[in-house]
Amino acid sequence: MGTKNMNLKDKTLHRLKIARGHLGKVIEMVENDDYCIDIIHQSQAIQSALREMDNSILENHLQTCAVEHVKQGTTKESVGEIMKVFKKAVA
Repeated sequence: MGTKNMNLKDKTLHRLKIARGHLGKVIEMVENDDYCIDIIHQSQAIQSALREMDNSILENHLQTCAVEHVKQGTTKESVGEIMKVFKKAVA
């Protein structure tokens, strides 16, 4: 099954498994005293995979849960949740 046909859960699990693979590689590289810049590149790949996953989940949340909160009149709580996410991301 191609990535285009995966649902959100499948995409999320796929990205997490990619990040896990990169993390295993970073651990191995540190244990082997590999070149620092190479380790950083692997670390950045992990962070990128996690950012992509976060963005995907947030987009889904905005399209589903947040829309439902607006319909239910609980927009303030929903906005508060989303703002906490953004504040953590920029901290």
